[in-house]
Amino acid sequence: MRPEKELLLEEIEGKISGAQAFVITRYQEFGANLATAFRREIRKTGGEFEVVPKRLLLKAAERIGVSLPADELSGHIGVVACGTDAVSTTKAVIQFGKDNGEAIKVALGRFDGVIYGPREVEEISKLPDLGQMRAQLLGLFEAPMAELLSVMEALLSSVIYCLENKSQQGSEIEVS
Repeated sequence: MRPEKELLLEEIEGKISGAQAFVITRYQEFGANLATAFRREIRKTGGEFEVVPKRLLLKAAERIGVSLPADELSGHIGVVACGTDAVSTTKAVIQFGKDNGEAIKVALGRFDGVIYGPREVEEISKLPDLGQMRAQLLGLFEAPMAELLSVMEALLSSVIYCLENKSQQGSEIEVS
């Protein structure tokens, strides 16, 4: 293998082995402006997109012990290496494809060591992202404390209400 190809192979291998997850995409009519816009959207989520030769991708995957189904990788392909929040990156890929007339489609994805098809990757994109999960967890912790606070507030206000009623009854008795 030529030294340039070997360097490219090592780069691809590094990207897919270093990523928590990756999504392999197929694209058509993907001009420079659209590619730049896609890269920008993916970068916002901490991911990275790169167009790769199919043969080199298969060889790089084989080197790191991942078997990719070659029959699923038809046409022009690119790899989106997900950052720390794989779900938000996957959401960005799916949304960009929908917004741009299916110019980019998901071929398959790898999350936590498991290869998924396009339907499963789309389902993964519907999961809550890291920020939403943190908010849900915080809400879960906050709910019991908020309920306890409202019960204590109700107790205190009922004591004050009782004292106020008692004082009004006492003043009515003295006036009579």
